[in-house]
Amino acid sequence: MPPRAPAINPDGLARWCLEHLGSPPAEEMFSSGHLSAVIGLRLADGRDVVVKVRPASPRVAVCVEVQRRLFQAGYPCPEPLTGATSFGRDIATAEVYVPGGAVLPSAGRAAWAFAEAFAWLVRLAPSPAELPPLTPAPSWAAWNHPGDGLWPRSEDADPGEVSGAEWIDDAGRRARDRLRIGGSGAVIGHCDWLAGNLRWNGDTLLVVHDWDSVTADSEDILVGFAAALYSTVDADKLATVEDTRRFLVAYGRARGRDLSAGERQRAWAAGVWTRAFDAKFQHAAGQPVTSLSEDEAAERLRRAES
Repeated sequence: MPPRAPAINPDGLARWCLEHLGSPPAEEMFSSGHLSAVIGLRLADGRDVVVKVRPASPRVAVCVEVQRRLFQAGYPCPEPLTGATSFGRDIATAEVYVPGGAVLPSAGRAAWAFAEAFAWLVRLAPSPAELPPLTPAPSWAAWNHPGDGLWPRSEDADPGEVSGAEWIDDAGRRARDRLRIGGSGAVIGHCDWLAGNLRWNGDTLLVVHDWDSVTADSEDILVGFAAALYSTVDADKLATVEDTRRFLVAYGRARGRDLSAGERQRAWAAGVWTRAFDAKFQHAAGQPVTSLSEDEAAERLRRAES
């Protein structure tokens, strides 16, 4: 999928930094991004910061507030330095740059480390009732989107009319149908619990990045996303069925209460839905389908429906 990160004018960035951070950039340390432009800067006053510019959306300000409250509560996330402020037609924020750390914890402890970190986040996060709505959810988490059709339009494209690989649509539909049954009250969590968004010192969490991926949903659904997306021995490989099972067990113990049978089923279904969503877009773009195989979808659905 082609990136749509906003083009950043260096003079405009310098003016924004001076106005909102009190110091202009002295050096660009890195630049990256897909849907957002992410720029690491060393300011003239010596501070290292990350400025993120993305299309304007009311949810950005709510995401920053969640990040701020989690930082104040002691969760290892970068300290926000600004709110969501205008950057031309886009929105920009800044946070403290937190460097270093390993992409993965130790292989034997990965499920426990990722699950404990997620349970810690959910425990410290504010209640959704305390904040404005975190809507719309990121497309890969928008299983209950209000639009027509099975799949929401993503930030990049609409795959709804692409034919072929019907097993992907079938998996997504069955997962969505299971998610519509039951469910608990909404909590706030991170819906992109990929290895690339976390850094570790051994098995100790150093930092979690990408707080635009904050969303509100049932706890079991958010846990299911995380359990299906994290990595154990290779950051480029998503969780296997066994990895997901271990995560769900570890999460229950980390929160002090095992997942009920219904919670486990919905967690498995959530994982199928988000990975089928990615598989659908890979298929639509003519790329190899790596997020989910037909056999794995069948096994995950079996666990979601039994």
